[in-house]
Amino acid sequence: MDRFVEKFLNYLKIERNASPHTLRNYAADLEILRKNLGDAPWEKVGLIPLRQFVADQRAKNISKGTIARRVATIRSFFRFLCRDGYLPANCALGLTRPKLDRKLPAFLSVDEARRLVEAPQGDSFAPLRDRAILETLYSAGLRVSELAGLRVRDVDLISETLRVMGKGRKERLVPVGSYSIQAIRRYLKSLPPAKGEPDHFLFQNRLHGPLTDRSVRRVLNRYLLQASIQQKISPHALRHSFATHLLDRGADLRSVQELLGHSSVTTTQVYTHVTTERMKRVYEAAHPRA
Repeated sequence: MDRFVEKFLNYLKIERNASPHTLRNYAADLEILRKNLGDAPWEKVGLIPLRQFVADQRAKNISKGTIARRVATIRSFFRFLCRDGYLPANCALGLTRPKLDRKLPAFLSVDEARRLVEAPQGDSFAPLRDRAILETLYSAGLRVSELAGLRVRDVDLISETLRVMGKGRKERLVPVGSYSIQAIRRYLKSLPPAKGEPDHFLFQNRLHGPLTDRSVRRVLNRYLLQASIQQKISPHALRHSFATHLLDRGADLRSVQELLGHSSVTTTQVYTHVTTERMKRVYEAAHPRA
């Protein structure tokens, strides 16, 4: 690996607490940039070759989101090189990201969310676990990676809170509803005593190892069918549903931001657009002169 890239990745890991997923993306983006630039040393790279790289990405029909991420990677990389004195000036300052199309997040109605979380039935390990997974995703608004990373010790059944490790390894306490707590209690009783120790992962597969993102998606897809929900959604849609339903019922934006673990309220504001669109549809359907 290029020594400057290696130094940059170590900086992200140690000083910025970047997740393994983030590190993989940054490494892949810089490898693609290096192949595009050839053997030119970083100190000889200027703004024009970087702009040409972005233009080449567009010509290859790479998605705007991916290009925007790669531009952010490049800008962070050159900022780091300047900060640590490896470059005299930051040639990436003039590199701009493509404007992204704002898409409203997919979410379930309150009735659909209820039918989904209540779909797992039975007293054996799998349905008890699946019910606890769905209840927790919807009740606490967790990312799938946050859910999969929970340990038994992270659940406080008395205070009804979860200790969650979010993006950037930032820890937060999240309140969780009584339905979720009840589901977790029942699920924990289904675990063998040795697998319910504090250091074990909370949500486990049949071999009592940690769940993957794909495992959680399979759980969701199974119960979407059982609940007769036609909409094809990802597990992240339960997080969207959590935020939307809170705002619909009067929660303030700042509180929802903290519950979701967003570093900026701007990220949370997408949900105000969702609620506004719903209000418009209700108005147009109900008002006699709409």
